[in-house]
Amino acid sequence: MKRRKILIADDDKNIQFAFVKAFEDKNIDTIVADDGVEALRKINSESPDLIFLDITMPKRNGLQVLEFIKEKETDIPVVIITGNGTMDITIKAMQLGAYEYIQKPLDVDKVYIVAKRAFELIDLKNKIDDLNEKLLRPSQGNEIVGNHIRMQEIFKKIGAVSSKNNFANIMVTGESGTGKELVARTIHRSGENSKNPFVAISCTVLPENLQESELFGHEKGSFTGAVEQKIGKFEAAGEGTIFLDEIGDMSPDLQKKLLRVLQEREFCRIGGNKLIKVKARFITATNRDLEEEVKKENFRKDLFYRLNVIHIKIPPLRERKSDIPLLFYHFVRKYSQKLDKKIKIISPEVMELLNSYDYPGNVRELENMVERAVIMAQEGVLTPNNFSELIDPVNVIVNYKFNTLVLDEARRIFNLSFEKEYINELMKTTDGNISKASELAKVDRRTIHRLIKKYNLNTRNYKV
Repeated sequence: MKRRKILIADDDKNIQFAFVKAFEDKNIDTIVADDGVEALRKINSESPDLIFLDITMPKRNGLQVLEFIKEKETDIPVVIITGNGTMDITIKAMQLGAYEYIQKPLDVDKVYIVAKRAFELIDLKNKIDDLNEKLLRPSQGNEIVGNHIRMQEIFKKIGAVSSKNNFANIMVTGESGTGKELVARTIHRSGENSKNPFVAISCTVLPENLQESELFGHEKGSFTGAVEQKIGKFEAAGEGTIFLDEIGDMSPDLQKKLLRVLQEREFCRIGGNKLIKVKARFITATNRDLEEEVKKENFRKDLFYRLNVIHIKIPPLRERKSDIPLLFYHFVRKYSQKLDKKIKIISPEVMELLNSYDYPGNVRELENMVERAVIMAQEGVLTPNNFSELIDPVNVIVNYKFNTLVLDEARRIFNLSFEKEYINELMKTTDGNISKASELAKVDRRTIHRLIKKYNLNTRNYKV
């Protein structure tokens, strides 16, 4: 972690020494200045993170230095120190943009708390700047997001299969919600024939008695209800892409007919004799283990080999958790733009929470979570409360990793873990204030004291 740097501008050598001693073991460097002119010179040369300014300094007083700092629009928190705390000086210091105002004699603990709060403010501003930079990037709605090595391999395959004159059949596999159709659309969009249609067909929702007509089309009068000629999906695709989603659900009869189409690259409409050429590329997708389905004779082996010329397997999100922050910011941008809501602050605890979950619904589940969170966000702030489905008590218990299956021991360990996490969160929420904690928890102060002592917590660490 980068060492912080504080400038102490005070002509009192004892004050300077006290500051140096107070911060020497806190991973903080201290610089001193004896007067206002020296203070301004060291602000320019040393670029401190935080400045403590005495009001009554030689050459230039603290208010003059503060005024100069703010005129230069230097975004450094400034704490004014004075031995004469008059109302006029306080008002003037705050008008000039002082971060805080403290009186002599100085309390070392108070000085450290003020510094700690100032550094937290700096960190928050940096996070907001970083967040704004991320959120200002335009979101591509159909973009595959991922830096994980397995995703990079997929990108390489997409590049290879979308190259000129490459129309090999492709099978995309992966759990539900991993983005199989998105991969198929990206292959289509990246290829030579991207201006031709992308025709998506779900083998699950298509009624079996209508499947053949939907895929191949039919001639007028070819069956009851065929009152006019219909162009099928295969014909409508032209020289584009035919995407067969959940191919594992296709009926055995239709599997046989699809195999013939793949072999001959032609078909006839139902009730027709004219051969129609198939010029489109076939991309199929499934969340099933088709090799296992072939063994069980639920899926034709010859069709499987025809479809599986190029295989792209998408990993579940739990196996590429390093991509969660990337996906998260992508979806925040997407739904901020879509819903016209400006997200200004994201609590650091949000990412901790998101990284702790395994996403059985994969990327789709994360996207749905982010959409709901952006909708529900108040004042442009995302907090763990916006992801309540992840902190639901039932979910916590389901995802808890038990170290023992002995019931009494497992219960004891779980209760201890819960107690410790609970009192820690309670102290954070109340800034270490025992009375507030007692009131919020609806227990007496002795209970709070007991838990603090039991888990060796220091309330001073929670004060802001």
